[in-house]
Amino acid sequence: MKQTAKQIVRLSMVFAVALIAFATLSVQSASAATKTIKELKIYFVPSKQPDQIVTATKPLKGLLKAQLKKQGYNVKNVDIKVGTSYEAAGEALTSGTADVGFIPGGTYVMYEDGVQVLLTATRAGLNKDFTSAAKWNDGKATEPTKKQAATYRSLFIAGPSAKGQELAKKINAGKKLTWKDLNSAKWGLSSTTSSAGYIYPSLWLNKNYKKTVTDLSNTVQVDSYGSGMARLASGQIDILPVYADARRDFADAWTKDYKQSKSIWAETNVIGVSQPIYNDTISVSKKSKIMTKNFKSALSKSFIKLAKTKEGKKVIAIYSHEGYVKAKSSNYDGERAAQKVLKESTK
Repeated sequence: MKQTAKQIVRLSMVFAVALIAFATLSVQSASAATKTIKELKIYFVPSKQPDQIVTATKPLKGLLKAQLKKQGYNVKNVDIKVGTSYEAAGEALTSGTADVGFIPGGTYVMYEDGVQVLLTATRAGLNKDFTSAAKWNDGKATEPTKKQAATYRSLFIAGPSAKGQELAKKINAGKKLTWKDLNSAKWGLSSTTSSAGYIYPSLWLNKNYKKTVTDLSNTVQVDSYGSGMARLASGQIDILPVYADARRDFADAWTKDYKQSKSIWAETNVIGVSQPIYNDTISVSKKSKIMTKNFKSALSKSFIKLAKTKEGKKVIAIYSHEGYVKAKSSNYDGERAAQKVLKESTK
């Protein structure tokens, strides 16, 4: 019995040592599994005022690092920049000087040779989603709903200028605008890769008039929707194509910053509505050295989880994003069709 007891004690000691060794190896293994990335470079497009984007996205650095750490990646630094244009963001991704880009579907498609789409943003759906322009013009604010949507529309907004009001009056009377009507107005157009501000308006013009924005006689380029809205309010332009909830985003600025006496809902009207457009993307550079298959998976999971947190929601609200879902390249076939129309129109 004594000998058996000694054997049991020895076996217990051996087992304890083995457990300690196993635990040590497990810790070392887990430590080795954590991969370090020196820098993650993120580009945003200037769909809002650049300084507003920089301020709003500042917390993203810490939030994203924390989420990626849970996925096994220790990112030392997150560098955030706002491109001077949509094209600048696309080119940064294509060249590999940017790793991640918050870009519209149009920008993704134009630069897809060097860019891969990971996620599609979701937003609150709107209480108005009509194909008829006149139905949007009840003078009431467009309100968000609880339902999440992965698509939106481009609306062609006529401003308070004499020409803008002339076109709106015709639409609201149930009449169809002619090409002459549209071509006599001054348009504010966004970057050539902006889905709502350029590409889908071209597709709409092609479908209804066999024309594109390149056929319009009077156009000016706006560097952001904010500056476009300012020009629309002042009468410098008559029509501004924007994303469907843009007026809601600029309702306060309309009276406070642009000094308009009436609300944006009273002074503007919708004169055209595009087909549904898939929301903005989170895309990555195909030339980025850090974009391995595993890291792209970790990045996707991190953004999806980040968007579900209170702090994360505040950050992505700058683009009216409320969440993210995995994207399919085929979701953006509408963009490809629109860009084909644009290319053919320049031949």
